[in-house]
Amino acid sequence: MAARVGLTAEGLVRTAADLADELGFDQVTVSVLARHVGVKPASLYSHVRNSEDLRTRIALLALAEMADEGAAALAGRAGRDALEAFAEVYRDYARSHPGRYAAARLPLAPEVAAASAGPRHARMMRAILHGYELPEPEATHAVRLLGSVFHGYADLELSGAFSHSAPDSRESWTRIVDALDVALRHWPTGGSQPLRPS
Repeated sequence: MAARVGLTAEGLVRTAADLADELGFDQVTVSVLARHVGVKPASLYSHVRNSEDLRTRIALLALAEMADEGAAALAGRAGRDALEAFAEVYRDYARSHPGRYAAARLPLAPEVAAASAGPRHARMMRAILHGYELPEPEATHAVRLLGSVFHGYADLELSGAFSHSAPDSRESWTRIVDALDVALRHWPTGGSQPLRPS
């Protein structure tokens, strides 16, 4: 059993986030956290309402940490350099903090999501796209592409999908960033209209 930590909401959430990285995000509950810090579950309810609230707080922490790392990585960078730096934040965070990363994917209530660091991620992606001069709605399509690729690759890599085949996943990741850069520099505009029901 770990040594007891100070019973503050912030300290408990950080401890829970560490447990998520160790045990898996879906394994973190108020009971598991209480056992880890050496108290009864009732002692935690003045700091977190229930396990759902605890998991939401872990998600908010993870989103904020990733946003801070993304902002630091983007400082002074533009174009492909910025794209690669931001992509690396997602991949490295997922590899270093798998439980936190899973938490960052937790669906949040609209009002909670709006007040989270989630919108910062979208703004940083749009800042990257300024260098590619994409108009709307193409910039929104591109943001969705980047998010899909970053999260999709991280999820597959964490699941071990690339661990038993060549080339190394690091090499594939670099080539994917190259391909994204090409796609953004030659983005198709004025494409076909979506199909409408007859």
